[in-house]
Amino acid sequence: MEEYNSAEEAAFNADEVSVSVKECIEGVIGGTDYNQSKVNQWTASIVEHSLTHLVKQGRPFKYIVNCSIMQKRGTGLHTAHSCYWDTTTDGSSTVKWENRTMNCVVNVFAAAVTL
Repeated sequence: MEEYNSAEEAAFNADEVSVSVKECIEGVIGGTDYNQSKVNQWTASIVEHSLTHLVKQGRPFKYIVNCSIMQKRGTGLHTAHSCYWDTTTDGSSTVKWENRTMNCVVNVFAAAVTL
């Protein structure tokens, strides 16, 4: 596990997180069609894989990962979140992914741990 000493290395990197989460989504549901009976399994797996990848980076953060999967039926989905934290170190990333039958939205929140 890497250790991060400088403030720049320890700062939240939304782009890096986005790439990692997209890989997790692709790995779990990449080539499949929407199946209501599998959504609970998929969301749990995406959250667990994403969290595992984030923790393996060894950065000084506490993470919250949320995943929503919705079948494409021509309806809208609107979400919002707000955080009160130190914007120089903490951060969030929202990853939107879709295929022809479903939309997936993963939110990652990272709060820096100071020792």
